[in-house]
Amino acid sequence: MAYLSRLSLTNFRVFRQTDIELAPGISVFHGANAQGKTALLEAAYTLAVGRAFRAEREREVVNFEAVRNGEAAYITGVAVDGGQDITVVVGYQPAAPVRTREGHEDGGPAVPAVAKQIRVNRQPSTASGLVGRIGATLFVVDDLDLVLGSPSHRRRYLDVLISQAHREYLEALQRYQSALRNRNGLLRRQRQNYVDPDEMAYWDNQLVAAGVQIILRRSDAIQRLAGFAEFHHRELAEPNAVLEIEYRPNLPPEHTAADTEAEFRRWLHQRAPREQATAITATGPHRDDIAIIVNGLDANSYASRGEARTIALSLRLAEADYLSDARSDSPIILLDDVFSEMDAGRRERVLHKTTAYHQILITTTDADLARSTLGNEATYFQVCAGLVTRVD
Repeated sequence: MAYLSRLSLTNFRVFRQTDIELAPGISVFHGANAQGKTALLEAAYTLAVGRAFRAEREREVVNFEAVRNGEAAYITGVAVDGGQDITVVVGYQPAAPVRTREGHEDGGPAVPAVAKQIRVNRQPSTASGLVGRIGATLFVVDDLDLVLGSPSHRRRYLDVLISQAHREYLEALQRYQSALRNRNGLLRRQRQNYVDPDEMAYWDNQLVAAGVQIILRRSDAIQRLAGFAEFHHRELAEPNAVLEIEYRPNLPPEHTAADTEAEFRRWLHQRAPREQATAITATGPHRDDIAIIVNGLDANSYASRGEARTIALSLRLAEADYLSDARSDSPIILLDDVFSEMDAGRRERVLHKTTAYHQILITTTDADLARSTLGNEATYFQVCAGLVTRVD
């Protein structure tokens, strides 16, 4: 069972330098708001998926003053897997400052830019080479976009989940995105200039080949997730609330890869006039969605915030189940202040489900609540102004 034995941060968010020794089991990080608790989970999650979950741009995770002074930022993690250490370093090297016409988006000085570099066991790696080395599932208190947000949030949920379990899926996703960018570029050029049909056919072939892999893997994953999610929702939600999860692909998956490929090509041909007019590829898994239905109603349209929170929690628990099955290994469970919105009964049920995993990292603003709930089962750390101290 893999677990994180060490987490070191240099110039990451509020942390100038911290080094934390971790063990299997439960670790609780407590402290007031804006002290760095969530950043610790963000760093751990970055080691698993290659990207921070709160940042739209890489430069947002670094300590700006340090990078302005030419210092790099680093996340270093040591994971123990089957008795062997895996050392992962995600570095953010200073680059040329980013300027807009006003200098900075808020009118201030230019923002330091960074170049991300990844190393696994001292060897350079890509993000795709990193994903899957360390499995992790992240729970956040307001994970509402997964239910109430646009389809892109649910596609990302699927993409991160499946990529951690199946590296070939991430590779297919990268090939698909490259083909999509190039094909859209050709469609834009086609509105003004002649485009070689052979060039368009080439990117059609690339799009279809990678897209078929994505569609079939998503279809399989959602079938597995649906059972897990329904089970957890039944235990967390109001009585008689029935959750269903369905794949809503942009084109229907067939029983075989060959049939799905033929259907994909048919839809591309059928939608060609529309795509030529809009210069946007209208067919493919980049238009997929997941239908989340409770008692026959679409949760995206009808769920309250409380119901959406319960559904999102059920989906995250299902994610952990899926990763455990697919990887034959327990993911690291990251719980970011999720207990603040729960009553005692639901909190007990969630803890019962998550503490069965090999390693759990929990943040909370309420140390007394954590101690009264977990007692001596957990190791406790106080987080204050970017300093992390183990406490008894």
